[in-house]
Amino acid sequence: FPFQTITGNFANVIHGLNANHLTDQVIQRSKRMILDTLGVGLLGTSTEVCHKVTQYSKIYSSDISSTIWGHLDFRLPPLYAAFVNGVAVHSMDFDDTWHPATHPSGAVLPAVIALSEAFPQEKKVSGLDLLLAFNVGLEVQGRLLRFSSEARNIPKRY
Repeated sequence: FPFQTITGNFANVIHGLNANHLTDQVIQRSKRMILDTLGVGLLGTSTEVCHKVTQYSKIYSSDISSTIWGHLDFRLPPLYAAFVNGVAVHSMDFDDTWHPATHPSGAVLPAVIALSEAFPQEKKVSGLDLLLAFNVGLEVQGRLLRFSSEARNIPKRY
């Protein structure tokens, strides 16, 4: 399609990604990024801001629930679990970064894990599916960052 919009092209690329696009190198780097993000997130569960969002989020309940990192006895709906776990990661600010400044794994991994936990037992996602979802999330974030005129100016502002 020679007259396809940027948005249409973007959607086609993202929709076309599948597990065959995950090379051994991508899988190994993804695992390292995931392990790093989980470590930073678990450390972040001890921060004051994480305690505050955890307490606030306790007012929400649902039949569908996902894990709050560091709390074996407490679960939340996926949206709030992703929020609390994302705050835990970002509260330490040691997770991976890109230039210009953004923290890709801290935004993507909590959402991917929370959603994967919400699937019914008979439809659980595989580890490969989780890696693909994680990498699709990174790809979306990277492409949006590249398209953003605001992102180009970040280094000049600091």
